[in-house]
Amino acid sequence: MRRLARPPSGAGRPVFTSDLSVNEFLLVREAGFRPLGLVMGSSVYHVGLQRGRWTKNMELTTLSEAMYHARELAMARMTAEAEVLHADGIVGVRLEIRFHETGGDLAEFLAVGTAISDEAGGRWRTDAGGPFTSDLSGQDFWTLLRTGYAPLGLVMGTCVYHVAHQSGWQKLGSFGRNTEIPQLTEAMYEARELAAGRMQAEADALAADGIVGVELRALPHRWGGHTTEFFAIGTAVRSLHDDHQVESPSLVLPLAD
Repeated sequence: MRRLARPPSGAGRPVFTSDLSVNEFLLVREAGFRPLGLVMGSSVYHVGLQRGRWTKNMELTTLSEAMYHARELAMARMTAEAEVLHADGIVGVRLEIRFHETGGDLAEFLAVGTAISDEAGGRWRTDAGGPFTSDLSGQDFWTLLRTGYAPLGLVMGTCVYHVAHQSGWQKLGSFGRNTEIPQLTEAMYEARELAAGRMQAEADALAADGIVGVELRALPHRWGGHTTEFFAIGTAVRSLHDDHQVESPSLVLPLAD
């Protein structure tokens, strides 16, 4: 709370902290927003144990729920810090996972971003009354606003999936040949579909028009070569008006001396 109180500097103005680059900072300011401070949330989580069947493709729901809940806790605590600063939103959000040396089943989930407020006092908070969250960079945030869209929230979906092992006959049948392994293809496809579908369901719950900046990641963590987390993340957006015009680039020539 002492850090979030942002004690005034010698000039009498509140000191802000930010992980924005210089270019991002300047573009956020040009968009009419003021950085308030770096906000973060953390959750050290014990990830439970669930084993998959050796020859069966299957989601490990216990692990999926653990990975999702831990991220939600970190996000909620980051948002709570932004509330203390009376922020309208959080930009440049990063979600990180760090497995601790004390044990492979203990992981720290960390959410970090920069809280911002609209200097004109516009309405940017969510329908639930909280600040919006977004993993867009400062440049992308500026471009999004200039083209008539606003961020609603960071949406995500996860699926921890066990990919079946091949039998000895299957390995022999593909030895030395170029051939697709249908069982593995189906596993990867289904796991990504589950993660992307859950992300889209979160956007539907926010009544979003769409999701931008989507990333689909395969995160091996420490579960072995046949168990992987498929993680989908993006920023849900809404339209501010019907006219969405992208400004044409212009050539600027320096004046001669």
